[in-house]
Amino acid sequence: MPELPEVETIKADLSKLILGKKIIRVNIYNPKVIREPHPAAFKRSLEGLTIKHILRRGKLLILELSNGKFLTVHLKMTGQLVIPGGGKSSRLSFVLAGGMILDFNDQRLFGELRLVRDWKKLEFIQRLGPEPFDLTYADFKDMILKRKTEIKPLLLDQSFISGIGNIYAAEILFRAKINPHAKAQSLVRKEVSALYQEIQKVLKSAIKHGGSSVDDYVRVSGKNGDYARFHRVYGREGKPCLVCSNPVQRIDQAGRGTYFCAQCQPLRLGLSFKKGKVS
Repeated sequence: MPELPEVETIKADLSKLILGKKIIRVNIYNPKVIREPHPAAFKRSLEGLTIKHILRRGKLLILELSNGKFLTVHLKMTGQLVIPGGGKSSRLSFVLAGGMILDFNDQRLFGELRLVRDWKKLEFIQRLGPEPFDLTYADFKDMILKRKTEIKPLLLDQSFISGIGNIYAAEILFRAKINPHAKAQSLVRKEVSALYQEIQKVLKSAIKHGGSSVDDYVRVSGKNGDYARFHRVYGREGKPCLVCSNPVQRIDQAGRGTYFCAQCQPLRLGLSFKKGKVS
């Protein structure tokens, strides 16, 4: 599933190409990707509108339209937005002024397109936690020390912090030298600080390099993002750790595959930051 860096990359790519463009026609090839309104109303309501602004919240793309409504795009597992469109795998396409075609591809049909009056009122949006880049260290520290759960599943919890998925949780924890099984409340001062810093650094670096093309993610041009070549543990099961040369491990954790290095990310059995005994 595209995570924050991938969706932010798509937002930036689209902003360069389609802002100010009028939607001339909507071609619907598989109505299952349209969640609201009814496909006929979706098509009728969009045609003739202009794309004014493009936003991102968590993993959701939001296109502000000239009538004040919003087209929301959730790519889910296999969704893609590609220009030039007109491909055979398109589930829906937007024909824009000047003949440009934007395809929405989605092999597994998990993606969701909605035309809504207020995207902020969407149920899952109201459940989202804060954006990583909006968090101060003090806020993040307070959030962490209130949680007893394991740190890896916590980073994946979109109600805790939005936008981080399986790829970047693994990469962040490796760089912060934190074991994925560590309980959030058990983290010491330097671990909380390292975790906060690595969230910022890893996500920004991934955005800089256009995201990680593993599975189905591509940029709007159809080209791959380049950040996968910087992965240190994700997808590297059995390969030597790039720091210590011990083999990278893959385990199942909360129903997700978790990659880590047991040597570089030992499970520490010490006192917690909250108790103020370890720094």
